[in-house]
Amino acid sequence: MAAYEHLTVAAREGCARVTLDHPERRNALSRGMLRDLHKALTEVADSSATGVVLAAHGPVFCSGHDFADVLAADSDGIRELLELCTGVMQLIHSVPQVVVARVHALATAAGCQLVATCDLAVAGESAGFALPGGRGGWFCHTPAVPVARSIGRKRLMEMALTGDVIDARTAADWGLINRAVPDGELDAAVEELLLRATRGSPASKALGKRALYAQLDRPETDAYEIAGEVMAASSQSPAAREGIASFLGKRTPEWPE
Repeated sequence: MAAYEHLTVAAREGCARVTLDHPERRNALSRGMLRDLHKALTEVADSSATGVVLAAHGPVFCSGHDFADVLAADSDGIRELLELCTGVMQLIHSVPQVVVARVHALATAAGCQLVATCDLAVAGESAGFALPGGRGGWFCHTPAVPVARSIGRKRLMEMALTGDVIDARTAADWGLINRAVPDGELDAAVEELLLRATRGSPASKALGKRALYAQLDRPETDAYEIAGEVMAASSQSPAAREGIASFLGKRTPEWPE
Protein backbone atom coordinates (compact mmCIF):
# COMPACT_ATOMS: atom_id res chain seq x y z
CA MET A 1 0.00 0.00 0.00
CA ALA A 2 1.14 3.55 -0.75
CA ALA A 3 2.04 6.08 1.93
CA TYR A 4 -0.44 8.87 2.70
CA GLU A 5 -0.20 12.20 4.48
CA HIS A 6 -3.59 12.28 6.19
CA LEU A 7 -4.58 8.64 6.61
CA THR A 8 -3.24 5.12 6.88
CA VAL A 9 -4.14 1.99 4.95
CA ALA A 10 -3.53 -1.52 6.24
CA ALA A 11 -4.51 -4.99 5.09
CA ARG A 12 -5.83 -7.65 7.47
CA GLU A 13 -7.38 -11.03 6.71
CA GLY A 14 -8.50 -10.15 3.22
CA CYS A 15 -9.89 -6.74 4.15
CA ALA A 16 -8.46 -3.23 4.03
CA ARG A 17 -8.61 -0.74 6.88
CA VAL A 18 -8.54 2.93 5.89
CA THR A 19 -8.04 5.16 8.94
CA LEU A 20 -8.42 8.93 8.92
CA ASP A 21 -5.33 10.07 10.82
CA HIS A 22 -5.20 13.84 11.12
CA PRO A 23 -6.51 14.25 14.68
CA GLU A 24 -5.01 17.72 15.16
CA ARG A 25 -7.50 18.92 12.50
CA ARG A 26 -10.30 16.71 13.85
CA ASN A 27 -9.93 14.53 10.74
CA ALA A 28 -11.49 17.29 8.66
CA LEU A 29 -12.10 16.60 4.98
CA SER A 30 -9.50 19.02 3.69
CA ARG A 31 -8.40 18.89 0.07
CA GLY A 32 -5.45 16.79 1.17
CA MET A 33 -7.61 14.37 3.13
CA LEU A 34 -10.09 14.03 0.26
CA ARG A 35 -7.30 13.40 -2.25
CA ASP A 36 -5.80 10.79 0.05
CA LEU A 37 -9.19 9.11 0.49
CA HIS A 38 -9.79 9.01 -3.26
CA LYS A 39 -6.34 7.57 -3.90
CA ALA A 40 -6.65 5.00 -1.11
CA LEU A 41 -10.10 3.81 -2.17
CA THR A 42 -8.96 3.55 -5.78
CA GLU A 43 -5.97 1.49 -4.69
CA VAL A 44 -8.12 -0.80 -2.55
CA ALA A 45 -10.68 -1.18 -5.35
CA ASP A 46 -7.97 -2.71 -7.54
CA SER A 47 -6.79 -5.07 -4.80
CA SER A 48 -7.96 -8.53 -3.77
CA ALA A 49 -9.61 -7.16 -0.60
CA THR A 50 -13.24 -8.17 -0.15
CA GLY A 51 -14.14 -5.47 2.38
CA VAL A 52 -13.09 -2.06 3.68
CA VAL A 53 -13.31 -0.70 7.22
CA LEU A 54 -13.33 3.09 7.27
CA ALA A 55 -12.12 4.18 10.70
CA ALA A 56 -10.56 7.24 12.32
CA HIS A 57 -7.91 8.08 14.91
CA GLY A 58 -8.36 10.72 17.56
CA PRO A 59 -11.15 12.26 19.65
CA VAL A 60 -13.36 13.04 16.62
CA PHE A 61 -14.30 10.66 13.81
CA CYS A 62 -14.62 13.45 11.25
CA SER A 63 -15.60 17.09 11.66
CA GLY A 64 -16.57 17.72 8.04
CA HIS A 65 -15.00 20.21 5.67
CA ASP A 66 -11.92 22.06 6.86
CA PHE A 67 -13.04 25.66 7.37
CA ALA A 68 -9.49 26.86 6.73
CA ASP A 69 -9.92 25.61 3.15
CA VAL A 70 -13.37 27.15 2.94
CA LEU A 71 -12.39 30.65 4.10
CA ALA A 72 -9.42 30.69 1.72
CA ALA A 73 -11.51 29.86 -1.36
CA ASP A 74 -13.82 31.78 -3.67
CA SER A 75 -17.05 30.26 -5.01
CA ASP A 76 -15.23 28.46 -7.83
CA GLY A 77 -12.78 27.04 -5.32
CA ILE A 78 -15.65 25.84 -3.14
CA ARG A 79 -17.29 24.19 -6.15
CA GLU A 80 -14.02 22.36 -6.84
CA LEU A 81 -13.79 21.27 -3.20
CA LEU A 82 -17.38 20.01 -3.18
CA GLU A 83 -16.84 18.19 -6.48
CA LEU A 84 -13.80 16.50 -4.98
CA CYS A 85 -15.85 15.48 -1.93
CA THR A 86 -18.72 14.22 -4.09
CA GLY A 87 -16.23 12.18 -6.10
CA VAL A 88 -15.06 10.43 -2.92
CA MET A 89 -18.64 9.70 -1.86
CA GLN A 90 -19.52 8.29 -5.28
CA LEU A 91 -16.33 6.23 -5.26
CA ILE A 92 -17.44 4.55 -2.02
CA HIS A 93 -20.56 3.41 -3.86
CA SER A 94 -18.67 2.23 -6.95
CA VAL A 95 -15.79 0.27 -5.41
CA PRO A 96 -16.46 -3.49 -5.54
CA GLN A 97 -15.78 -3.99 -1.84
CA VAL A 98 -18.26 -3.70 1.02
CA VAL A 99 -17.41 -0.50 2.92
CA VAL A 100 -18.21 -0.39 6.65
CA ALA A 101 -17.83 2.79 8.71
CA ARG A 102 -16.40 2.21 12.19
CA VAL A 103 -17.55 5.28 14.12
CA HIS A 104 -16.01 5.73 17.53
CA ALA A 105 -16.73 9.42 18.11
CA LEU A 106 -18.45 12.53 16.74
CA ALA A 107 -19.20 12.71 13.00
CA THR A 108 -20.48 16.09 11.88
CA ALA A 109 -21.45 17.78 8.59
CA ALA A 110 -19.48 16.14 5.75
CA GLY A 111 -18.23 13.64 8.34
CA CYS A 112 -21.84 12.59 8.90
CA GLN A 113 -22.19 12.53 5.11
CA LEU A 114 -19.24 10.14 4.95
CA VAL A 115 -20.87 7.74 7.42
CA ALA A 116 -24.24 7.88 5.62
CA THR A 117 -22.51 7.15 2.31
CA CYS A 118 -20.79 3.96 3.48
CA ASP A 119 -22.58 0.70 2.64
CA LEU A 120 -22.82 -0.19 6.33
CA ALA A 121 -22.01 1.58 9.59
CA VAL A 122 -21.47 0.56 13.20
CA ALA A 123 -20.94 3.08 16.01
CA GLY A 124 -19.86 2.99 19.61
CA GLU A 125 -22.42 4.31 22.09
CA SER A 126 -20.31 7.40 22.76
CA ALA A 127 -20.44 8.45 19.09
CA GLY A 128 -22.66 11.28 17.90
CA PHE A 129 -23.92 12.61 14.57
CA ALA A 130 -24.88 16.11 13.48
CA LEU A 131 -25.55 18.42 10.55
CA PRO A 132 -24.59 21.59 12.45
CA GLY A 133 -24.93 24.05 9.57
CA GLY A 134 -28.56 24.64 10.52
CA ARG A 135 -27.50 26.60 13.56
CA GLY A 136 -24.53 28.25 11.90
CA GLY A 137 -23.90 30.32 8.80
CA TRP A 138 -23.26 27.66 6.17
CA PHE A 139 -26.08 25.16 5.79
CA CYS A 140 -25.22 21.45 5.30
CA HIS A 141 -26.61 21.22 1.77
CA THR A 142 -24.45 18.41 0.35
CA PRO A 143 -24.10 16.42 3.59
CA ALA A 144 -27.90 16.23 3.69
CA VAL A 145 -28.05 14.30 0.40
CA PRO A 146 -27.06 10.81 1.69
CA VAL A 147 -28.44 11.48 5.16
CA ALA A 148 -31.90 12.12 3.69
CA ARG A 149 -31.70 8.86 1.78
CA SER A 150 -30.94 7.02 5.02
CA ILE A 151 -33.36 8.50 7.54
CA GLY A 152 -36.27 10.08 5.62
CA ARG A 153 -37.53 13.64 5.31
CA LYS A 154 -38.82 14.56 8.78
CA ARG A 155 -35.79 13.24 10.61
CA LEU A 156 -33.50 14.84 8.04
CA MET A 157 -35.28 18.15 8.57
CA GLU A 158 -34.82 17.84 12.33
CA MET A 159 -31.10 17.19 11.97
CA ALA A 160 -30.56 19.83 9.29
CA LEU A 161 -32.65 22.61 10.82
CA THR A 162 -31.70 22.21 14.48
CA GLY A 163 -28.07 21.22 13.96
CA ASP A 164 -28.30 19.21 17.18
CA VAL A 165 -26.24 16.08 17.82
CA ILE A 166 -28.09 12.77 17.88
CA ASP A 167 -26.58 9.90 19.84
CA ALA A 168 -25.59 6.55 18.38
CA ARG A 169 -28.70 4.73 19.63
CA THR A 170 -30.92 7.32 17.97
CA ALA A 171 -28.84 7.12 14.79
CA ALA A 172 -29.40 3.36 14.71
CA ASP A 173 -33.12 3.73 15.38
CA TRP A 174 -33.42 6.28 12.57
CA GLY A 175 -31.44 4.17 10.08
CA LEU A 176 -28.37 6.38 9.77
CA ILE A 177 -26.22 3.48 11.00
CA ASN A 178 -26.83 -0.26 11.23
CA ARG A 179 -26.27 -0.59 14.95
CA ALA A 180 -24.85 1.04 18.07
CA VAL A 181 -22.82 -1.06 20.49
CA PRO A 182 -20.90 -0.49 23.72
CA ASP A 183 -17.60 1.18 22.93
CA GLY A 184 -15.60 -1.85 24.02
CA GLU A 185 -17.47 -4.06 21.56
CA LEU A 186 -17.07 -1.80 18.51
CA ASP A 187 -14.26 -3.67 16.77
CA ALA A 188 -15.90 -7.06 17.29
CA ALA A 189 -19.23 -5.74 15.98
CA VAL A 190 -17.59 -4.24 12.88
CA GLU A 191 -15.71 -7.45 12.14
CA GLU A 192 -18.81 -9.60 12.64
CA LEU A 193 -20.93 -7.50 10.30
CA LEU A 194 -18.20 -7.27 7.66
CA LEU A 195 -17.66 -11.03 7.80
CA ARG A 196 -21.34 -11.68 7.13
CA ALA A 197 -21.53 -9.01 4.43
CA THR A 198 -18.56 -10.36 2.47
CA ARG A 199 -19.68 -14.00 2.25
CA GLY A 200 -20.24 -15.43 -1.22
CA SER A 201 -18.85 -14.56 -4.63
CA PRO A 202 -16.89 -11.27 -4.65
CA ALA A 203 -17.80 -10.65 -8.29
CA SER A 204 -21.50 -11.21 -7.65
CA LYS A 205 -21.35 -8.97 -4.57
CA ALA A 206 -19.67 -6.16 -6.52
CA LEU A 207 -22.27 -6.29 -9.28
CA GLY A 208 -25.07 -6.47 -6.73
CA LYS A 209 -23.79 -3.42 -4.88
CA ARG A 210 -23.60 -1.34 -8.05
CA ALA A 211 -27.09 -2.40 -9.13
CA LEU A 212 -28.58 -1.62 -5.72
CA TYR A 213 -27.26 1.93 -5.82
CA ALA A 214 -28.42 2.32 -9.42
CA GLN A 215 -32.03 1.48 -8.55
CA LEU A 216 -32.36 3.03 -5.09
CA ASP A 217 -34.62 6.10 -5.01
CA ARG A 218 -35.78 5.49 -8.57
CA PRO A 219 -39.47 5.07 -9.44
CA GLU A 220 -40.56 1.45 -8.98
CA THR A 221 -40.95 0.80 -12.72
CA ASP A 222 -37.44 2.11 -13.44
CA ALA A 223 -36.00 0.19 -10.49
CA TYR A 224 -37.48 -3.09 -11.73
CA GLU A 225 -36.16 -2.43 -15.23
CA ILE A 226 -32.65 -1.81 -13.94
CA ALA A 227 -32.69 -4.74 -11.49
CA GLY A 228 -34.28 -7.14 -13.96
CA GLU A 229 -31.75 -6.48 -16.69
CA VAL A 230 -28.80 -6.86 -14.32
CA MET A 231 -30.27 -10.05 -12.82
CA ALA A 232 -30.92 -11.61 -16.24
CA ALA A 233 -27.43 -10.80 -17.53
CA SER A 234 -25.66 -11.90 -14.36
CA SER A 235 -27.50 -15.25 -14.33
CA GLN A 236 -25.00 -16.43 -16.94
CA SER A 237 -21.92 -15.38 -14.99
CA PRO A 238 -19.52 -18.03 -13.66
CA ALA A 239 -20.35 -17.01 -10.08
CA ALA A 240 -24.10 -17.40 -10.57
CA ARG A 241 -23.74 -20.72 -12.36
CA GLU A 242 -21.47 -22.08 -9.63
CA GLY A 243 -23.71 -20.77 -6.84
CA ILE A 244 -26.81 -22.40 -8.33
CA ALA A 245 -25.01 -25.66 -9.19
CA SER A 246 -23.51 -25.96 -5.70
CA PHE A 247 -26.93 -25.35 -4.13
CA LEU A 248 -28.55 -28.02 -6.26
CA GLY A 249 -25.64 -30.36 -5.67
CA LYS A 250 -25.69 -29.71 -1.91
CA ARG A 251 -21.98 -28.89 -1.85
CA THR A 252 -19.74 -25.99 -0.86
CA PRO A 253 -19.32 -23.56 -3.77
CA GLU A 254 -15.94 -23.04 -5.37
CA TRP A 255 -16.01 -19.43 -6.52
CA PRO A 256 -14.22 -18.84 -9.82
CA GLU A 257 -12.66 -15.50 -8.75
